[in-house]
Amino acid sequence: MFKQLEKINSRPASFQFYTADALWTDNHISKRMLESHLNEEFEVSCQNEEFIKRSVDWMINRFGIGKNTQVADFGCGMGSYATRLAEKMANVTGIDFSEIFIQHADEVAKQKGLAINYVQQNYLEFETEDRFDLITLLLCDFCALSPEQRRTMLKKFYKFLRPGGSVLIDVYSLNAFNQREEMETYEHSRLDGFWSPENYYCFQNIFKYDEEKVVLDKYAVIEERRIRVIYNWLQHYSEDSLRNEFEENGFEVEELYSDVTGTPISPESLEIVVVARK
Repeated sequence: MFKQLEKINSRPASFQFYTADALWTDNHISKRMLESHLNEEFEVSCQNEEFIKRSVDWMINRFGIGKNTQVADFGCGMGSYATRLAEKMANVTGIDFSEIFIQHADEVAKQKGLAINYVQQNYLEFETEDRFDLITLLLCDFCALSPEQRRTMLKKFYKFLRPGGSVLIDVYSLNAFNQREEMETYEHSRLDGFWSPENYYCFQNIFKYDEEKVVLDKYAVIEERRIRVIYNWLQHYSEDSLRNEFEENGFEVEELYSDVTGTPISPESLEIVVVARK
């Protein structure tokens, strides 16, 4: 028992494991994730409707989105952004890992009479002959990728963009990193059965990696018949480190913001939004 607890609470190397499929392809967890995204009052809910509306309005003005603009929304989730951009006459492709999220997004599109091209696939493996005016990767999804995976994504984005096309990506800032603290918690059937419909115990560890500016939320979910460990990595950035990462992959960084409504960057910003051009 002691050795098992030591292993459960051990600190891995930065980005040593990748378990995104445990979150997005597990039938029970992905259903609970969708419920949380649809419920604005839930503690892990995404940006609310008003914020998304203001964000899309800003994107339309910032990038001149209109009829026949080609947009790719990576990690599109339940289609909150893809739907609104398609309503503005953009031609939208949405890519997401989760079958349940893609099904929900596609149902919404059909109800609204929108011809959105939804693709259920790990976006790290996505390929297309289409070329886009704008590529988005929002809700700080970029932060969950390892350095190697981020290079893969930026190479794909550069290839997929038309000349002069732009990427729009948000990330966590060093301010957000400084606000996180290492901790250990133990709960029974955490978040009212979020991780499993079966009875389970959950150990959560928060680890900080000061040199890499990475935070890990590690969940060890212990059921009667199995133990699962889920790793949620979050890379954090300074303005300079974000610029450097994009410029090293061929992009010209045009502007940085505090959020995807175009709020000016400030020393207190918890997120940094980058607009980079091919």
